[in-house]
Amino acid sequence: MFGFGKREKREATFTQSAAASIAELFGMSGSATVSMEEALGVPAVWAAVNFLSGTMAGLPLNVYDRDSKGNKKKVKPTRANPVVDMLHSAINDDCSSFQWRFDMFTAVFTEGRFVTYIERDGQGRPINLFPLVGATVERLSNGRKRYKHQAGGKTIYYDQSDVIDIPFMLKPDLLTHRSPLRQCSVAIGKAVNSNEYGSKLFKNGGLPAFMLQGPFGSEKSASRAADNIADATKEAARKGGNVLAIPVGHRLDPLGADPEKMQLVQTQEFAVIEVGRIYSLPPTFLQDLSRATFSNSEQQDLHLVKHTLKRWVEQAEAEMNLKLFGRGSSRFVEFNMDGLLRGDYRTRMEGNSTAIQTGQLTPNEARAMDNREPLDGGDELMIQGATVRLTGQTAEALTPPATPTEGA
Repeated sequence: MFGFGKREKREATFTQSAAASIAELFGMSGSATVSMEEALGVPAVWAAVNFLSGTMAGLPLNVYDRDSKGNKKKVKPTRANPVVDMLHSAINDDCSSFQWRFDMFTAVFTEGRFVTYIERDGQGRPINLFPLVGATVERLSNGRKRYKHQAGGKTIYYDQSDVIDIPFMLKPDLLTHRSPLRQCSVAIGKAVNSNEYGSKLFKNGGLPAFMLQGPFGSEKSASRAADNIADATKEAARKGGNVLAIPVGHRLDPLGADPEKMQLVQTQEFAVIEVGRIYSLPPTFLQDLSRATFSNSEQQDLHLVKHTLKRWVEQAEAEMNLKLFGRGSSRFVEFNMDGLLRGDYRTRMEGNSTAIQTGQLTPNEARAMDNREPLDGGDELMIQGATVRLTGQTAEALTPPATPTEGA
């Protein structure tokens, strides 16, 4: 059963190997499990999920048609093409396209899966998308899959052709999925426990747990002495005192290791690297600039596009193309990766200028990328130099001058 998209499903826990009693002594929760909400409480995990989901949701998503020559043309939203407006603006009356994609990838990067039902009109054209919360998948005897969903006390079955299914990673049965947070529970659990330990340590005035030794007459007196020491340390921390009087014959030793010797700070720094490995994210995008330079930050930008976003863009495009339009269709959806440069005005302008001067884009095509109105005469390709219309040049003007012969 998938828990994608369903808030109450996020309490699903994954195994941790830690003794509760020892963990409690060291100021940790002692829980043998870590919930999804606790995992999202790790800043590196939160940053990774929020960054990837927001980036994927913010990419422009367009619909194209490909002609017999292989050229693609952008499809405009009309009544005959409702899928265009659906993917660009709103997937149904209650949810925008951005919010759908953000929720979809948030579920994929946490719980590991997200499925969406495609509602079609009488002619088979997609008109609405509805996320299926808490659906299950099964394989029929003919090899096809179907999805089962409980809604309003009824069980509804959906054919695989009417469901957009985005898993993080499938298991060998090609039905069930793996959650990145559950699969990497040990690494996430260390980060959760180190955060809890640091929080409780600071809450206790920076004092670790102590072990009191002495000649106690009974268990009751030992318990009373422990309570007295606990009250005394709290009072000393409140007043800012650094001296604690211990009765003769008693000894007070810290229980556990010094946080510095435990490398608490280094453990939390390493958690950022571990989370980056889980999501194939460079540290820069997890707000870790400790080793960032101008050159390696630029290379990390390239890594993000080539090795991280490209994988998710192609998976989402392939699934939507198959389910929305079917096999062999000339119509397809495509994320515009140039949308990543939307906040980089200078780079975007320089790229548009180069594309216009080399005859790759018309001025109006470049203006359309920034949602500007087309201008008269802006639909002609240009060449660099005089920046004139390519079709307006004569053969003589484009012919280079002859090389003078020797002795001429």
